[in-house]
Amino acid sequence: MSFSLPIPADANALLDRSPLAVLLGLVLDQQITMEKAFTSPLVLAQRLGHEPTATELADFDPEALLEHFATPPALHRFPKAMAARVQEVCRVIADQYDGDVEALWRDAPTGAELYKRIFALPGFGKQKAQIFVALLGKQIGVQPAGWRAAAGGYGDEGAYRSVADIVDDESLTKVREYKKAAKAEAKAAKS
Repeated sequence: MSFSLPIPADANALLDRSPLAVLLGLVLDQQITMEKAFTSPLVLAQRLGHEPTATELADFDPEALLEHFATPPALHRFPKAMAARVQEVCRVIADQYDGDVEALWRDAPTGAELYKRIFALPGFGKQKAQIFVALLGKQIGVQPAGWRAAAGGYGDEGAYRSVADIVDDESLTKVREYKKAAKAEAKAAKS
């Protein structure tokens, strides 16, 4: 399946061919728009002059990586924290998976194991790990036994809750409506 997020075609094309770009999009997908998060891997590659590897980013000079993140337009609203987070995640991929991003999910025997591996990444809490499991299952075809259960509600068929469910304009609208309703519900619960 090819990605069809509401981002430039070349950013979707990068997601299609680069597991690292998908991982980085998920890492960056917090406190900025989904569109910005999933376009930033392309912008980073353009700034570097090539598509980076996880090992390259793991070993990158932190100050130089920060400069790439902070150069206007910044890749994230918190460029220093997110450059460091990207580097931390890439170090895990380099050290535990020999720099092979797909090894994170390629041989996961169960959805629970897949979730466990993703949850162990720096910055991946329960919700982000579940969304990534759902994204892998729904968009990339990574579907070990029990993947939907491991993804929680994000894995439900017909759910429109996250980036995992966006395949066209209609699904994007449904995801935005879900997020808006969830925010309103959370706000009402605090009152």
